[in-house]
Amino acid sequence: MNAWKKILKEWILPLGAEVLVIVFLLKVVFMLVLVPSGSMLPTIQKNSILFCTYIHDISRVERGQILVFESDELGKTLIKRLVGLPGETVAIREDGTVTVDGQVLDESYVVYPQMGEEMEFEIPQGHYLFLGDNRAGSEDARYWDEPFIPAEKIKARARFTLWPFQNFGRLQ
Repeated sequence: MNAWKKILKEWILPLGAEVLVIVFLLKVVFMLVLVPSGSMLPTIQKNSILFCTYIHDISRVERGQILVFESDELGKTLIKRLVGLPGETVAIREDGTVTVDGQVLDESYVVYPQMGEEMEFEIPQGHYLFLGDNRAGSEDARYWDEPFIPAEKIKARARFTLWPFQNFGRLQ
């Protein structure tokens, strides 16, 4: 019987505690996300694995952050850049330039702009507007029937690229 107590004390209890800590961290603190498309090129490569931290206070998100959210329309988890905040008007010009309430947005991360049709979005309170960095190859808010994502659908902020190793590092 002493052997079982020793196994319980030295192996089973510590292993159980470790599993509980890992489950807690994965449900409350961080998540890992696989990016299946090239919609965020060149910032995030196709098939990258990202380290993301859960958002517990939506008032702390900022324009330009790369966020993870749920799309009810598509039935998927998506990763895009936050472009528009509640109450703002976002316009996309024919040359691909984006303005927020009439001010041109500095988007140095957009290497592949989408030229063509002009669009304007008036973002309702409690909702956000997301676009992919690869504007020429991203199916984002410009093409959704419902372009605005409710605050409660925003889950996490992408912080680091973990894979592929050549892209390992902090996301901007």
